[in-house]
Amino acid sequence: MKIIKHYTPPSTSDLETLKGELGKTGNEMAAIAGLSDGRQWRKYTGGASPRELSAQMLFFIAARLTLPEEQLDAIYEQMRTLGAELEFDGDIN
Repeated sequence: MKIIKHYTPPSTSDLETLKGELGKTGNEMAAIAGLSDGRQWRKYTGGASPRELSAQMLFFIAARLTLPEEQLDAIYEQMRTLGAELEFDGDIN
């Protein structure tokens, strides 16, 4: 298993570029990132002192954008095995 030794988060412009390339709204990006709504997403993309995206959150975003649904389902099942309860709310296309 690889462990990240050094991490530099994407810039706010990197995140805005991703949003544009995906053609998603702020609310849709929030859903991909596991955030409650577009206002939370904007905390990472703007304002006087935007938040830095953690490596864990970026990994979650990258996994959701990369892995097929079957592999994500296997991860969700493992999360349940580890004691989590998960409930889903629709699909993000």
